[in-house]
Amino acid sequence: MCGIVGLFLKDRGLEPQLGALLSGMLVTMTDRGPDSAGIAIYGTPEAGRAKITVQSAEPGAVFPGLQAELAEASGGSATVAVKSTHAVISLDADKVAPVRAALAAMPGLKVMGAGEAVEIFKEVGLPKDVIARFEIAKMTGSHGIGHTRMATESAVTTMGAHPFSTGADQCLVHNGSLSNHNGLRRVLRQKGMTFETENDTEVAAAYLTAEMAGGKNLGQALEGALDDLDGFFTFVVGTKSGFGVVRDPIACKPAVMAETDQYVAFGSEYRALANLPGIETARVWEPEPATVYFWEH
Repeated sequence: MCGIVGLFLKDRGLEPQLGALLSGMLVTMTDRGPDSAGIAIYGTPEAGRAKITVQSAEPGAVFPGLQAELAEASGGSATVAVKSTHAVISLDADKVAPVRAALAAMPGLKVMGAGEAVEIFKEVGLPKDVIARFEIAKMTGSHGIGHTRMATESAVTTMGAHPFSTGADQCLVHNGSLSNHNGLRRVLRQKGMTFETENDTEVAAAYLTAEMAGGKNLGQALEGALDDLDGFFTFVVGTKSGFGVVRDPIACKPAVMAETDQYVAFGSEYRALANLPGIETARVWEPEPATVYFWEH
């Protein structure tokens, strides 16, 4: 049992409140998963720039010299903003590949996600503590997703926490359990995908990344997941410009959505949505089984 939330803003006037709104939604889901928590926030892209979010168990030792260590690989374009155990590296977009190669050679660093818009923060602990650690409530953006985990099939670690990101500006949170993830992981490795964990959710994220790399849009990739993924799942997915939801054909994992002129929201339970502005007049519904929902800016 896990708790997942998502918020896609239609009204740009709400963007300064995205972090606070999403934080409140996730804290409400604490009793669905107290092991670890994480949030992905999509901000406004800066022309010609990209971001890489990294994590270290020893930030005091690793982060102070990181900007200097990346100077050559980034062509001097990298800056580093530290948030507790995470750091957001901002750099010229054409330097992402060499900088990621440099990061891979640095012990004690893990990449949480990368892209033009997304920042991903996740750690072991209760949602309220993770949110406070990274000051999520102060963040602005157009959309975001969050997860609080009750581990069932892999270790309680930072890397095992959600969201999982396996492609630029792509990430996924999941409530459920996949039964064919080991076989699918082998297939995806043959296609060049790499994995950091044994978590089934990372396989689902990599599946969508591989499908979109092959030319599908997110909606088509989610349709394919209904055929290719076995098990029980509710996915909430983020991309640079959009937000998607899909449930497996049995749909035994709880889910509820709400839509107004200002936003589209998702929660594992209605109480995650109850404090959103205008919820009393929102269209509220349970997403249908085996049905893809997608919104895009």
